[in-house]
Amino acid sequence: MTNAAHDVLSPTPDDRFTFGLWTVGQTGRDPFGEPTRAALSAPYLVRQLAGLGAYGVNLHDNDLVPIDATARQRDHLVRDFQQALNDTGLKVPMATTNLFSDPAFKDGAFTSADARVRAYALQKTMHSMDLGHELGAETYVFWGGREGSEVDAGGKLLDALAWFRDSLNFLAAYSEAQGYGYRFALEPKPNEPRGDIFFPTAGSMLGFIPTLERPDLFGVNPEFAHDTMAGLNFTHAVAQIIDAGKLFHIDLNDQKMGRFDQDLRFGAENIKTAFFLVKLLEDSGYGGPRHFDAHALRTEDEAGVWAFARGCMRTYLLLKEKVRKFNEDPEIQAALAAYRVEDAELAELTGRFSPERARALKERAFDREALGRRGPGLEQLDQLTMELLLGVRG
Repeated sequence: MTNAAHDVLSPTPDDRFTFGLWTVGQTGRDPFGEPTRAALSAPYLVRQLAGLGAYGVNLHDNDLVPIDATARQRDHLVRDFQQALNDTGLKVPMATTNLFSDPAFKDGAFTSADARVRAYALQKTMHSMDLGHELGAETYVFWGGREGSEVDAGGKLLDALAWFRDSLNFLAAYSEAQGYGYRFALEPKPNEPRGDIFFPTAGSMLGFIPTLERPDLFGVNPEFAHDTMAGLNFTHAVAQIIDAGKLFHIDLNDQKMGRFDQDLRFGAENIKTAFFLVKLLEDSGYGGPRHFDAHALRTEDEAGVWAFARGCMRTYLLLKEKVRKFNEDPEIQAALAAYRVEDAELAELTGRFSPERARALKERAFDREALGRRGPGLEQLDQLTMELLLGVRG
Protein backbone atom coordinates (compact mmCIF):
# COMPACT_ATOMS: atom_id res chain seq x y z
CA MET A 1 0.00 0.00 0.00
CA THR A 2 1.31 3.44 -0.89
CA ASN A 3 1.80 6.13 1.71
CA ALA A 4 -0.94 8.20 0.04
CA ALA A 5 -3.40 5.31 0.28
CA HIS A 6 -2.38 4.72 3.89
CA ASP A 7 -3.15 8.34 4.73
CA VAL A 8 -6.53 8.17 3.01
CA LEU A 9 -7.52 5.10 5.02
CA SER A 10 -6.15 6.15 8.41
CA PRO A 11 -8.92 7.70 10.54
CA THR A 12 -8.33 10.92 12.43
CA PRO A 13 -10.64 12.97 14.68
CA ASP A 14 -11.34 15.20 11.66
CA ASP A 15 -13.36 12.32 10.19
CA ARG A 16 -15.77 12.67 13.14
CA PHE A 17 -16.14 8.92 13.71
CA THR A 18 -17.88 8.01 16.96
CA PHE A 19 -18.82 4.82 18.78
CA GLY A 20 -21.15 4.16 21.68
CA LEU A 21 -19.96 2.72 24.96
CA TRP A 22 -22.61 0.06 24.31
CA THR A 23 -21.03 -0.85 20.95
CA VAL A 24 -17.37 -1.54 21.67
CA GLY A 25 -18.40 -2.46 25.20
CA GLN A 26 -20.87 -5.13 24.06
CA THR A 27 -19.93 -8.45 25.66
CA GLY A 28 -21.37 -10.80 23.06
CA ARG A 29 -24.48 -11.62 25.01
CA ASP A 30 -27.62 -12.20 22.96
CA PRO A 31 -31.17 -13.42 23.70
CA PHE A 32 -30.00 -17.02 23.39
CA GLY A 33 -26.55 -16.97 24.96
CA GLU A 34 -24.42 -15.61 27.76
CA PRO A 35 -21.50 -13.17 27.26
CA THR A 36 -18.47 -14.38 25.32
CA ARG A 37 -16.22 -11.46 26.28
CA ALA A 38 -15.32 -9.78 29.54
CA ALA A 39 -16.82 -6.37 30.30
CA LEU A 40 -14.46 -3.43 29.69
CA SER A 41 -14.45 -0.23 31.72
CA ALA A 42 -15.61 3.02 30.14
CA PRO A 43 -12.25 4.82 30.62
CA TYR A 44 -10.46 1.87 28.98
CA LEU A 45 -12.84 2.02 26.00
CA VAL A 46 -12.19 5.74 25.64
CA ARG A 47 -8.43 5.26 25.54
CA GLN A 48 -8.65 2.42 23.04
CA LEU A 49 -10.93 4.37 20.71
CA ALA A 50 -8.68 7.42 20.87
CA GLY A 51 -5.75 5.23 19.87
CA LEU A 52 -7.67 4.07 16.79
CA GLY A 53 -8.30 7.64 15.63
CA ALA A 54 -11.93 8.05 16.67
CA TYR A 55 -13.40 11.49 17.31
CA GLY A 56 -15.82 10.68 20.10
CA VAL A 57 -17.80 8.29 22.24
CA ASN A 58 -21.53 8.37 22.95
CA LEU A 59 -23.50 6.83 25.79
CA HIS A 60 -26.77 5.93 27.39
CA ASP A 61 -26.92 7.00 31.01
CA ASN A 62 -26.63 3.41 32.28
CA ASP A 63 -23.71 2.57 30.00
CA LEU A 64 -21.65 4.65 32.42
CA VAL A 65 -23.70 4.79 35.63
CA PRO A 66 -25.67 1.67 36.69
CA ILE A 67 -29.34 2.34 37.27
CA ASP A 68 -29.01 1.53 40.99
CA ALA A 69 -25.74 3.44 41.61
CA THR A 70 -25.49 5.71 44.64
CA ALA A 71 -24.66 9.39 44.20
CA ARG A 72 -21.14 8.72 45.41
CA GLN A 73 -20.67 5.86 42.95
CA ARG A 74 -22.07 8.02 40.17
CA ASP A 75 -19.62 10.84 40.85
CA HIS A 76 -16.67 8.42 40.97
CA LEU A 77 -17.58 6.81 37.64
CA VAL A 78 -18.15 10.15 35.93
CA ARG A 79 -14.91 11.56 37.30
CA ASP A 80 -12.85 8.66 35.97
CA PHE A 81 -14.61 8.82 32.61
CA GLN A 82 -14.07 12.56 32.33
CA GLN A 83 -10.40 12.10 33.15
CA ALA A 84 -10.06 9.64 30.26
CA LEU A 85 -11.76 12.15 27.95
CA ASN A 86 -9.40 14.89 29.11
CA ASP A 87 -6.36 12.65 28.68
CA THR A 88 -7.25 11.62 25.13
CA GLY A 89 -9.17 14.59 23.73
CA LEU A 90 -12.10 12.33 22.83
CA LYS A 91 -15.48 14.11 22.74
CA VAL A 92 -18.99 13.10 23.81
CA PRO A 93 -21.11 14.51 20.98
CA MET A 94 -24.33 12.66 21.84
CA ALA A 95 -26.08 11.25 24.88
CA THR A 96 -29.29 9.31 25.31
CA THR A 97 -31.37 7.55 27.97
CA ASN A 98 -31.92 3.84 28.44
CA LEU A 99 -35.70 3.68 28.62
CA PHE A 100 -35.97 0.10 27.37
CA SER A 101 -33.95 -2.32 29.54
CA ASP A 102 -35.54 -2.00 32.97
CA PRO A 103 -38.81 -3.93 33.57
CA ALA A 104 -40.48 -0.67 34.58
CA PHE A 105 -40.58 0.23 30.86
CA LYS A 106 -41.99 -3.07 29.63
CA ASP A 107 -45.14 -1.34 28.33
CA GLY A 108 -43.51 1.90 27.28
CA ALA A 109 -41.79 4.87 28.88
CA PHE A 110 -43.22 8.16 27.60
CA THR A 111 -46.18 6.22 26.15
CA SER A 112 -46.89 3.98 29.14
CA ALA A 113 -50.50 3.87 30.23
CA ASP A 114 -49.21 4.20 33.81
CA ALA A 115 -48.73 7.87 34.73
CA ARG A 116 -46.12 6.86 37.32
CA VAL A 117 -43.96 5.24 34.65
CA ARG A 118 -44.26 8.30 32.42
CA ALA A 119 -43.20 10.55 35.29
CA TYR A 120 -40.28 8.28 36.17
CA ALA A 121 -39.19 8.27 32.52
CA LEU A 122 -39.11 12.08 32.57
CA GLN A 123 -37.15 12.09 35.82
CA LYS A 124 -34.64 9.56 34.53
CA THR A 125 -34.21 11.47 31.27
CA MET A 126 -33.60 14.80 33.02
CA HIS A 127 -30.84 13.21 35.10
CA SER A 128 -29.40 11.72 31.93
CA MET A 129 -29.55 15.08 30.18
CA ASP A 130 -27.67 16.59 33.13
CA LEU A 131 -25.00 13.93 32.71
CA GLY A 132 -24.77 14.45 28.96
CA HIS A 133 -24.35 18.18 29.36
CA GLU A 134 -21.71 17.66 32.04
CA LEU A 135 -19.75 15.57 29.53
CA GLY A 136 -20.17 18.08 26.68
CA ALA A 137 -22.93 16.45 24.60
CA GLU A 138 -24.77 18.74 22.18
CA THR A 139 -27.18 16.22 20.64
CA TYR A 140 -29.68 14.13 22.57
CA VAL A 141 -31.22 11.05 20.95
CA PHE A 142 -34.57 9.45 21.74
CA TRP A 143 -35.02 5.84 20.63
CA GLY A 144 -38.40 4.60 21.78
CA GLY A 145 -37.52 0.94 21.98
CA ARG A 146 -40.45 0.15 24.27
CA GLU A 147 -42.83 2.80 22.89
CA GLY A 148 -45.41 0.56 21.24
CA SER A 149 -47.73 -2.32 21.93
CA GLU A 150 -48.22 -6.05 21.58
CA VAL A 151 -52.01 -5.70 21.51
CA ASP A 152 -54.18 -2.66 20.89
CA ALA A 153 -57.01 -3.67 23.21
CA GLY A 154 -55.89 -0.96 25.67
CA GLY A 155 -57.03 1.67 23.19
CA LYS A 156 -54.21 4.09 23.99
CA LEU A 157 -53.06 5.00 20.48
CA LEU A 158 -54.14 8.65 20.37
CA ASP A 159 -53.35 9.10 24.04
CA ALA A 160 -49.88 7.63 23.50
CA LEU A 161 -49.15 10.17 20.77
CA ALA A 162 -50.22 12.96 23.11
CA TRP A 163 -48.16 11.59 26.01
CA PHE A 164 -45.09 11.31 23.79
CA ARG A 165 -45.59 14.87 22.54
CA ASP A 166 -46.04 16.21 26.06
CA SER A 167 -42.88 14.43 27.23
CA LEU A 168 -40.74 15.82 24.42
CA ASN A 169 -42.14 19.31 24.92
CA PHE A 170 -41.35 19.06 28.65
CA LEU A 171 -37.78 17.90 28.04
CA ALA A 172 -37.08 20.50 25.37
CA ALA A 173 -38.27 23.20 27.76
CA TYR A 174 -36.09 21.71 30.50
CA SER A 175 -33.05 21.84 28.21
CA GLU A 176 -33.69 25.48 27.38
CA ALA A 177 -34.35 26.43 31.01
CA GLN A 178 -31.07 24.78 32.05
CA GLY A 179 -29.17 26.44 29.23
CA TYR A 180 -28.12 23.08 27.77
CA GLY A 181 -28.96 23.99 24.18
CA TYR A 182 -29.55 20.41 23.11
CA ARG A 183 -30.70 19.48 19.64
CA PHE A 184 -32.91 16.40 19.88
CA ALA A 185 -32.82 13.54 17.36
CA LEU A 186 -35.70 11.07 17.19
CA GLU A 187 -34.75 7.55 16.11
CA PRO A 188 -37.28 5.48 14.15
CA LYS A 189 -37.35 1.69 13.90
CA PRO A 190 -39.92 -0.38 11.99
CA ASN A 191 -39.95 -3.40 14.31
CA GLU A 192 -38.45 -5.01 17.41
CA PRO A 193 -38.54 -5.26 20.38
CA ARG A 194 -42.26 -4.39 20.73
CA GLY A 195 -44.86 -6.18 18.66
CA ASP A 196 -45.52 -2.82 16.98
CA ILE A 197 -43.30 0.19 17.65
CA PHE A 198 -44.70 3.70 17.45
CA PHE A 199 -43.04 6.03 14.90
CA PRO A 200 -41.46 3.25 12.81
CA THR A 201 -40.05 5.26 9.90
CA ALA A 202 -38.28 8.50 9.05
CA GLY A 203 -41.47 9.79 7.47
CA SER A 204 -43.47 9.20 10.66
CA MET A 205 -40.89 11.17 12.66
CA LEU A 206 -40.84 13.98 10.11
CA GLY A 207 -44.63 14.13 10.27
CA PHE A 208 -44.65 14.22 14.07
CA ILE A 209 -41.96 16.89 14.60
CA PRO A 210 -44.09 19.84 13.35
CA THR A 211 -46.67 19.06 16.06
CA LEU A 212 -44.15 19.87 18.82
CA GLU A 213 -43.91 23.23 20.55
CA ARG A 214 -40.29 23.73 19.40
CA PRO A 215 -39.96 21.79 16.12
CA ASP A 216 -36.74 23.69 15.39
CA LEU A 217 -35.04 21.78 18.21
CA PHE A 218 -35.98 18.34 16.85
CA GLY A 219 -34.57 16.28 14.01
CA VAL A 220 -34.07 12.62 13.14
CA ASN A 221 -31.43 10.00 13.94
CA PRO A 222 -31.85 7.30 11.27
CA GLU A 223 -30.13 3.91 11.57
CA PHE A 224 -28.96 1.77 8.65
CA ALA A 225 -30.00 -1.55 10.19
CA HIS A 226 -33.46 -0.39 11.19
CA ASP A 227 -34.62 0.34 7.66
CA THR A 228 -32.70 -2.55 6.12
CA MET A 229 -34.18 -5.22 8.39
CA ALA A 230 -37.63 -4.19 7.15
CA GLY A 231 -36.61 -4.17 3.48
CA LEU A 232 -36.62 -0.38 3.16
CA ASN A 233 -34.03 1.69 1.28
CA PHE A 234 -32.04 3.48 3.94
CA THR A 235 -30.35 5.93 1.57
CA HIS A 236 -33.76 7.11 0.36
CA ALA A 237 -34.84 7.73 3.95
CA VAL A 238 -31.68 9.72 4.72
CA ALA A 239 -32.19 11.81 1.57
CA GLN A 240 -35.70 12.70 2.73
CA ILE A 241 -34.37 13.69 6.14
CA ILE A 242 -31.61 15.84 4.60
CA ASP A 243 -34.15 17.47 2.28
CA ALA A 244 -36.20 18.42 5.34
CA GLY A 245 -33.12 19.87 7.07
CA LYS A 246 -33.53 17.38 9.91
CA LEU A 247 -30.46 15.10 9.82
CA PHE A 248 -29.21 15.83 13.34
CA HIS A 249 -27.33 12.54 13.83
CA ILE A 250 -26.91 9.20 12.05
CA ASP A 251 -26.26 5.60 13.10
CA LEU A 252 -24.09 3.54 10.75
CA ASN A 253 -23.98 -0.27 10.80
CA ASP A 254 -25.16 -3.10 8.55
CA GLN A 255 -27.85 -5.73 8.48
CA LYS A 256 -29.19 -8.74 6.60
CA MET A 257 -32.71 -7.99 5.41
CA GLY A 258 -35.51 -9.72 7.26
CA ARG A 259 -33.39 -10.69 10.28
CA PHE A 260 -33.38 -9.54 13.89
CA ASP A 261 -31.44 -6.36 14.68
CA GLN A 262 -27.87 -7.52 13.97
CA ASP A 263 -25.86 -4.25 14.19
CA LEU A 264 -23.15 -5.62 11.92
CA ARG A 265 -19.90 -3.85 11.08
CA PHE A 266 -20.51 -0.97 8.65
CA GLY A 267 -20.31 -2.23 5.07
CA ALA A 268 -20.25 -5.89 6.09
CA GLU A 269 -23.26 -6.89 3.95
CA ASN A 270 -24.76 -4.18 1.74
CA ILE A 271 -21.69 -2.61 0.20
CA LYS A 272 -23.43 -0.82 -2.69
CA THR A 273 -26.03 0.73 -0.36
CA ALA A 274 -23.22 1.74 2.00
CA PHE A 275 -21.41 3.39 -0.92
CA PHE A 276 -24.43 5.43 -1.96
CA LEU A 277 -25.03 6.39 1.68
CA VAL A 278 -21.45 7.65 2.05
CA LYS A 279 -21.82 9.49 -1.26
CA LEU A 280 -25.03 11.13 -0.06
CA LEU A 281 -23.50 12.21 3.24
CA GLU A 282 -20.29 13.52 1.66
CA ASP A 283 -21.88 15.22 -1.36
CA SER A 284 -24.60 16.85 0.75
CA GLY A 285 -22.04 18.38 3.11
CA TYR A 286 -23.33 16.65 6.24
CA GLY A 287 -21.06 17.88 9.02
CA GLY A 288 -22.22 15.83 11.99
CA PRO A 289 -20.71 12.73 13.58
CA ARG A 290 -20.52 9.44 11.70
CA HIS A 291 -21.68 7.24 14.56
CA PHE A 292 -21.15 3.49 14.38
CA ASP A 293 -24.04 1.89 16.28
CA ALA A 294 -22.79 -1.65 15.79
CA HIS A 295 -20.80 -4.27 17.66
CA ALA A 296 -18.36 -7.09 17.05
CA LEU A 297 -19.65 -10.55 16.29
CA ARG A 298 -20.36 -12.78 19.28
CA THR A 299 -17.59 -15.08 18.08
CA GLU A 300 -14.88 -12.48 18.82
CA ASP A 301 -12.53 -11.84 21.72
CA GLU A 302 -11.33 -8.36 22.66
CA ALA A 303 -8.89 -8.26 19.73
CA GLY A 304 -11.88 -8.85 17.47
CA VAL A 305 -13.67 -5.87 19.02
CA TRP A 306 -10.89 -3.52 17.96
CA ALA A 307 -10.67 -5.17 14.54
CA PHE A 308 -14.41 -4.45 14.24
CA ALA A 309 -13.98 -0.80 15.25
CA ARG A 310 -11.07 -0.29 12.84
CA GLY A 311 -13.10 -2.00 10.13
CA CYS A 312 -16.07 0.35 10.51
CA MET A 313 -13.87 3.42 10.08
CA ARG A 314 -11.69 1.92 7.38
CA THR A 315 -14.68 0.86 5.26
CA TYR A 316 -16.19 4.34 5.51
CA LEU A 317 -12.90 5.88 4.40
CA LEU A 318 -12.54 3.34 1.57
CA LEU A 319 -16.02 4.23 0.35
CA LYS A 320 -15.33 7.96 0.74
CA GLU A 321 -12.32 7.48 -1.55
CA LYS A 322 -14.53 5.57 -3.99
CA VAL A 323 -16.95 8.53 -3.93
CA ARG A 324 -14.11 10.83 -4.94
CA LYS A 325 -13.20 8.53 -7.82
CA PHE A 326 -16.87 8.23 -8.86
CA ASN A 327 -17.21 12.01 -8.97
CA GLU A 328 -14.01 12.32 -11.04
CA ASP A 329 -14.43 9.34 -13.41
CA PRO A 330 -14.98 10.76 -16.95
CA GLU A 331 -17.03 7.80 -18.22
CA ILE A 332 -19.27 7.75 -15.16
CA GLN A 333 -19.79 11.49 -15.33
CA ALA A 334 -20.59 11.29 -19.04
CA ALA A 335 -23.16 8.57 -18.32
CA LEU A 336 -24.68 10.75 -15.60
CA ALA A 337 -24.83 13.74 -17.95
CA ALA A 338 -26.61 11.61 -20.55
CA TYR A 339 -29.07 10.31 -17.98
CA ARG A 340 -30.10 13.78 -16.79
CA VAL A 341 -31.81 15.53 -19.68
CA GLU A 342 -32.03 19.26 -19.00
CA ASP A 343 -34.06 21.86 -20.89
CA ALA A 344 -33.72 25.52 -19.87
CA GLU A 345 -37.03 26.55 -21.41
CA LEU A 346 -38.94 23.76 -19.66
CA ALA A 347 -37.18 24.56 -16.39
CA GLU A 348 -38.51 28.08 -16.66
CA LEU A 349 -42.04 26.89 -17.45
CA THR A 350 -42.20 24.32 -14.64
CA GLY A 351 -40.17 26.07 -11.94
CA ARG A 352 -42.87 28.25 -10.44
CA PHE A 353 -46.55 28.49 -11.22
CA SER A 354 -48.08 31.40 -13.04
CA PRO A 355 -51.19 31.41 -15.28
CA GLU A 356 -48.97 32.27 -18.26
CA ARG A 357 -46.55 29.41 -17.62
CA ALA A 358 -49.41 26.97 -17.08
CA ARG A 359 -50.99 28.06 -20.39
CA ALA A 360 -47.69 27.74 -22.27
CA LEU A 361 -47.02 24.32 -20.78
CA LYS A 362 -50.50 23.08 -21.71
CA GLU A 363 -49.89 24.21 -25.30
CA ARG A 364 -46.44 22.63 -25.53
CA ALA A 365 -46.08 19.67 -27.93
CA PHE A 366 -44.26 16.61 -26.59
CA ASP A 367 -43.18 13.56 -28.59
CA ARG A 368 -44.60 10.97 -26.23
CA GLU A 369 -43.46 8.01 -28.30
CA ALA A 370 -39.89 9.30 -28.45
CA LEU A 371 -39.90 9.77 -24.67
CA GLY A 372 -40.98 6.17 -24.26
CA ARG A 373 -38.30 4.86 -26.63
CA ARG A 374 -35.42 6.58 -24.89
CA GLY A 375 -33.11 4.35 -22.86
CA PRO A 376 -31.59 6.25 -19.93
CA GLY A 377 -28.48 4.04 -19.72
CA LEU A 378 -28.93 2.93 -16.13
CA GLU A 379 -27.63 -0.59 -16.76
CA GLN A 380 -24.32 0.82 -17.93
CA LEU A 381 -24.19 3.39 -15.14
CA ASP A 382 -24.82 0.71 -12.52
CA GLN A 383 -22.19 -1.55 -14.08
CA LEU A 384 -19.63 1.26 -14.03
CA THR A 385 -20.43 1.76 -10.34
CA MET A 386 -19.92 -1.94 -9.66
CA GLU A 387 -16.59 -1.93 -11.51
CA LEU A 388 -15.49 1.03 -9.43
CA LEU A 389 -16.45 -0.71 -6.20
CA LEU A 390 -14.77 -3.93 -7.29
CA GLY A 391 -11.52 -2.13 -7.97
CA VAL A 392 -11.23 -2.35 -11.76
CA ARG A 393 -11.78 1.37 -12.37
CA GLY A 394 -9.56 4.12 -11.04
